Amino acid sequence: MAIQETRTLPAQFITDIGKDYATQLKGLTSIPLDTDKFAPKVAAQDPMQAQAYQLGQAGVGAYEPYLTQAAAYSGPTGYQQFTSPYQQDVIDATMADFDAQSQKGLAGIGQQAALSGQFLGGGREGVQRAEYQALSDRNRASMLAQLRQQMFGQAQQGAQTAYGQQMQMGQQLPAWQAADISQLGQLGAIQQAQEQAQLGATQEANRLTAMEPYERLGQYGTGVTQLIQGMPGQYGTSVMPNPTPLQTALGTGAVLGGIYGNLGNRGGTNLAQSTTNAGLNMAGAPPVGHYLFGHT
Repeated sequence: MAIQETRTLPAQFITDIGKDYATQLKGLTSIPLDTDKFAPKVAAQDPMQAQAYQLGQAGVGAYEPYLTQAAAYSGPTGYQQFTSPYQQDVIDATMADFDAQSQKGLAGIGQQAALSGQFLGGGREGVQRAEYQALSDRNRASMLAQLRQQMFGQAQQGAQTAYGQQMQMGQQLPAWQAADISQLGQLGAIQQAQEQAQLGATQEANRLTAMEPYERLGQYGTGVTQLIQGMPGQYGTSVMPNPTPLQTALGTGAVLGGIYGNLGNRGGTNLAQSTTNAGLNMAGAPPVGHYLFGHT
């Protein structure tokens, strides 16, 4: 009896499309991608950010000169830097005027003695002159001390003011530098962000360009798949001829021989051979021994 086999095959144009898709896929994937064109990149540091960094480095310890100068103003001789260069001239002029007035006082004592008929340089006049001179000397020393004290106070006040200014500058300088650094850093960050956006756009454009053939081929493959799924197949039939008597006998004998061979008795082998020969006889063929021992 002949065997009939039926297969469901796709239409020929679908087979052709599938082969075309496979050819294109093989050709496309055989070309390596230049991934450097769309690899992630980081924007370089903006010049303003670099300047901010340099200012930050330069600002470390920048307050030290102000502290050093402030310390010089706070020492025991700090006031000397603020002493007026005309201080001694002022003292000398003031003392000269005082001395002139003092001499006038002495002259007045002599005139009074002369008017009263006293001998110039006499006892009473001499006592008056001595008392006047002693008082004048005390007043002179007091005035000189007051002048010097006043000028020292002014110089000391100048030193204290300068000390406070230096300390304030030393404290304020980091804040000013921080403001500059922050401003430069923010402006630099804006520029860097813009550069990073441009790099990202270029990267994405390169990626789209590189992947466009793959995406196009992917759409092609999706269409082919949907076309195959939606298109009914064509049926083909093939017929196989019936087996010959010899094929049937050999098949039957082999099966029976295997069964009897498993029985484990001595006659099993002979029985299997006999059964096989019987099958060959049914097919009109010579026995097994005929083939094994070369009989014709």
